[in-house]
Amino acid sequence: MAKDSYLVGLIGSGIGPSLSPALHEREADRQGVRYVYRLIDIDALGVGPEAVGDLVRAARDLGFDGLNITHPCKQLVIGHLDELAPGAEALGAVNTVVFEGGRAIGHNTDVTGFAASFARGLPDAPLERVVQLGAGGAGAAVAHATLTLGAGQVTVVDAMPDRAADLAASLNRHFGEGRAAAATPDALPALLARADGLVHATPTGMAAHPGLPFPAELLHPGLWIAEVVYRPLETALLSTARALGCATLDGGGMAVFQAADAFRLFTGREPDSAWMLRDIAELAGAVAAK
Repeated sequence: MAKDSYLVGLIGSGIGPSLSPALHEREADRQGVRYVYRLIDIDALGVGPEAVGDLVRAARDLGFDGLNITHPCKQLVIGHLDELAPGAEALGAVNTVVFEGGRAIGHNTDVTGFAASFARGLPDAPLERVVQLGAGGAGAAVAHATLTLGAGQVTVVDAMPDRAADLAASLNRHFGEGRAAAATPDALPALLARADGLVHATPTGMAAHPGLPFPAELLHPGLWIAEVVYRPLETALLSTARALGCATLDGGGMAVFQAADAFRLFTGREPDSAWMLRDIAELAGAVAAK
């Protein structure tokens, strides 16, 4: 039976501006649930990411119902958990920990969050040839999601060749040989010229990293563009692509659906993702206006 009060938190670095507390608490308010969402910032605590195990144990002992985990702790936390859900195990990264009967169980809602957002926002997008720019933590999750959605091949492009190659190799092991490839940014002109779409998973476009991730002339109307950045919702890449006639998807949907999936895991209650999408638009807009 669902409880009527919950205590959850977020462990990560530099998480002060996170919209997760507001997203979760607003949804709980609509459901008449008492819900406290605490930020556990390792920078503010003066500890390194290797302290994540101690923080998870402390949260469990203090009666937390669960935790979200973000950069740079999504992989480090795995060694401190009792069990991994299949999706988290396949990805090798955890962004949600649920405490059940004294056990800490790791999940990954980044993958399901991006998949749900893409299916909603670009339902008819062709997926035969997809280029993904960025092979970091978010990149691994969205690449898994894109292949889960049925992409023929995802070419992962990253300025760090080893990181792109490692992710492509991991994807091929999980989804089958030939489903993923790796490339460096100098290959982008040729790749985008024949691609169906682009998934952008680097920080470029965020408030702290403004601008385009590559020259605008590489875009063409035949491409769809899916963005992971959600602060701001309207990045330079999206506005430039939309002006050219590209179908686009902002990063707000992924932020909402991963939060909705985490809320469901924490509470056993069904979140109203439509309301949460309105929340993210309002919250991200308020941040941009500051």
